[in-house]
Amino acid sequence: HGFRAMGSPCRVHLYLDEAAVGRNVMNAVVAEVLRLEKKYSRYRQDSLAAQIMAAAQTGAAIELDAEAAGLLDYADTLFRETDGLFDITSGVLRRVWDFSRGNLPSQADIDAILPGIGWHKVHWCNPVLSFPVAGMEVDFGGYVKEYAADSAAAVALSLGVKHGLIELGGDIRVIGPHPDGSPWKVGVRDPNKPEAALARLDLGRGAVASSGDYERAIVYNGKRYGHILNPHTGWPVSGLTAVTVVAEHCLLAGTACTVAMLKGEHGAHWLQQLGMDWIALNDQGQILGNLHSAQASEA
Repeated sequence: HGFRAMGSPCRVHLYLDEAAVGRNVMNAVVAEVLRLEKKYSRYRQDSLAAQIMAAAQTGAAIELDAEAAGLLDYADTLFRETDGLFDITSGVLRRVWDFSRGNLPSQADIDAILPGIGWHKVHWCNPVLSFPVAGMEVDFGGYVKEYAADSAAAVALSLGVKHGLIELGGDIRVIGPHPDGSPWKVGVRDPNKPEAALARLDLGRGAVASSGDYERAIVYNGKRYGHILNPHTGWPVSGLTAVTVVAEHCLLAGTACTVAMLKGEHGAHWLQQLGMDWIALNDQGQILGNLHSAQASEA
């Protein structure tokens, strides 16, 4: 079943017993993804993200439900464990970086934005989020798609699904192998050769997510500027072009990819230290990591 959500093409493959029951299960799984899109999208006026944005603009406070609080706790932990590289307040950099137009911002443009970045400047005391500095932003966009893949899988599991795969814009959560026990075959895209695969993985369970600067970039005076921005400097990171991680949950796989990209040339070492299953391409075109084609990954 294919549909669009969170700005991405999505697919859900479930093995279901009866057609009528199957339709209900499929509808429930898709509805969960759409619920999360509606709740956390910064593009919707009626979203929780919009309510948070309104509070942030005026320097007000807002009380959050348990789910949103859990997502903020996760971001808070990542912010502290990555020395502030994973920062859900860094979305304000969109105001000066327009990857569709191909212009570089000036250092002065960036310097004007930086004071509005920093999760430590926001006051988070579960369940109340308050903004001592007016005009900041909090954006769930960096990890809500991966959370949605896990959440949709949880809905499927709760309805008795034992075999299936959920793909939201390239982030994949496997519920279980095919009914005959064979794994799902997942290709890892090679950003330099879109028609080729960097690796082909066998996945019986767990999740796989990817991050890269190949989706949106500006080439200026022969230098490439990717869309993954360092919140400390306001400039694009360099070092890695693409990262793919396999983990038990899509949220962990996705955020590990993002942090590795943000760590640039130190990203590979960080993934290695964590003991993750990963493959990456650095900006010299070298393939790094411990994931190889057709490796059965049990996550």
